[in-house]
Amino acid sequence: MSNYDLINVPDAAPIKAWVRGVPLEDEARTQLINAARMPFIHRHIAVMPDVHKGIGATVGSVIPTIGAIIPAAVGVDIGCGMCAVRTSLTASDLPESLRAVREAIERAVPHGRTENGGRGDRGAWHDLPPRATNLWKEHLADDYRVICAKYPKLDRGNSVNHLGTLGTGNHFIEVCLDEAGQVWFMLHSGSRGVGNRFGEFFISMARDDCRKAGVDLPDNDLAYFREGTEHFSDYTHAVGWAQNYARINRQVMLENVISAVAKAPGIKPFTTTVEAVNCHHNYVQQEQHFGASVWVTRKGAVRAGLGDLGIIPGSMGARSYIVRGKGNPESFSSCSHGAGRVMSRTKAKKLFTVADHAKATEGVECRKDADVIDETPMAYKDIDAVMAAQSDLVEIVHTLKQVVCVKG
Repeated sequence: MSNYDLINVPDAAPIKAWVRGVPLEDEARTQLINAARMPFIHRHIAVMPDVHKGIGATVGSVIPTIGAIIPAAVGVDIGCGMCAVRTSLTASDLPESLRAVREAIERAVPHGRTENGGRGDRGAWHDLPPRATNLWKEHLADDYRVICAKYPKLDRGNSVNHLGTLGTGNHFIEVCLDEAGQVWFMLHSGSRGVGNRFGEFFISMARDDCRKAGVDLPDNDLAYFREGTEHFSDYTHAVGWAQNYARINRQVMLENVISAVAKAPGIKPFTTTVEAVNCHHNYVQQEQHFGASVWVTRKGAVRAGLGDLGIIPGSMGARSYIVRGKGNPESFSSCSHGAGRVMSRTKAKKLFTVADHAKATEGVECRKDADVIDETPMAYKDIDAVMAAQSDLVEIVHTLKQVVCVKG
């Protein structure tokens, strides 16, 4: 039996929402209804329990379309997602102080923006590692040149220097322990600045196209490209490239984290297992659902097809989960991408103190300063409630608790 609530409104596709026991804010509900009124929705919109207001479309929604794609529903953090791997280390193998491990990771993966308010960029490589250079040349360089040859303003020359870097905001790297005390490495990031540029550019282009065509939109951020048009083809090419960039970005970071921790003081030699996951949660791809070929946009949602492994992270200080999909057709084989925010970053900074944050992240080796208050656990939904609301979408394979957290 499915756990969703059905939302029906006039002149709109049905909305199936897995939100029992978790809040659904009024602004998010309005965005969902607006999206459901688009004429090309296939059957219904699926809403995940971490749903909250986004730009145009809600974060935590699955929007299936036929013959059109809404770029703002994919968003600007194209291909953002998670990556995790289990190691042979156990809790007893870790040193009592994990500060050296955190600092080793911070040195190995550029993150954040500026150092002490200066001009230096901690978020990009200054000397690009050979591994990133080779992957760029092998998998990304040719298509990037094609895209930027047509749209030169998309090329700022620094895209390769962000490959293997974390970024800012809610992006993170963690060392975690599972229910058996096994050590995992887990990280969250996407297509960095180049994905943001691509997203913003094509969202603006879609608005222009719809305006010129006289399309009446319930929200300008629901502007779309029609399949078969030149701009649709250009967008799917660019978004596919950015999603590939994001996957490789996570791969490079994970390799560097493994190498950095292996060299940290007090860490004995270890291996990693084949039980690794690398999954998007902001992306679009073509899939088969209910007998039709459909463009499925998952904005803050993970594919959870039958047997698919995925990652649902909690907030700093909360549990995270490695899950296996149940392939529920009503959710278009999807699940949530995390806990989901319950308040804006601005509100969190006003409401909580550094002392509140330090208490909430007790036992985690992480930053405990004013610059990460917006990411404090209290700014997010209860991950246990989120998991309970989607018990018909995924089964829990491993429960992880972080002991080290590096924030962007």
